[in-house]
Amino acid sequence: MDQAIIEASAIVDRGAILGAGTRVWHFAHVCGGARIGAGCSLGQNVFVGNDVRIGDRCKIQNNVSVYDAVTIEDEVFCGPSMVFTNVWNPRAAIVRKDAYRPTLVKRGASIGANATIVCGVTIGRYAFIAAGAVVTRDVPDFALMAGVPARQTGWIGRFGERLALPRGADGDATCPYTGERYQVRGGVCRLLDEAH
Repeated sequence: MDQAIIEASAIVDRGAILGAGTRVWHFAHVCGGARIGAGCSLGQNVFVGNDVRIGDRCKIQNNVSVYDAVTIEDEVFCGPSMVFTNVWNPRAAIVRKDAYRPTLVKRGASIGANATIVCGVTIGRYAFIAAGAVVTRDVPDFALMAGVPARQTGWIGRFGERLALPRGADGDATCPYTGERYQVRGGVCRLLDEAH
């Protein structure tokens, strides 16, 4: 934790592991069981629970709570005030800590401001969740999701721009910014010639 940068008002409990170059901003709280990779940014007023894994180079923007049973892979963006949950049917008077449903956010995904991720889902690689969306089911790789509840409205490339592929149809597209080629077959989008 020596190489992490922790603002004076932030609390990082003993036992937490933070990678080199990770920055923890004002009034954030990282619990002792958390594991956070290198080069991350945890914005103002972020909370990270004990049973949380965050990969390298993630950006967790202001006012996000990452509760127990959430795993975030490398290079994920969590927009301001987006919400993770970990219990499907919470009640104040009933303890359900043994009923947490795991949530996985795969590499490169982006979650927009004020979006809600209902527990027990997987968000695919490089998927894009629009601001204010409510995700209640698994999201495919490269899917563009919007609405309440969230529905797929198209496909998006690694660069973060919409691909010219019709939803529900097979086809091929090239990102105009990077030249990367994508292929959709049977509702699955994949990056061709992927290096990693």
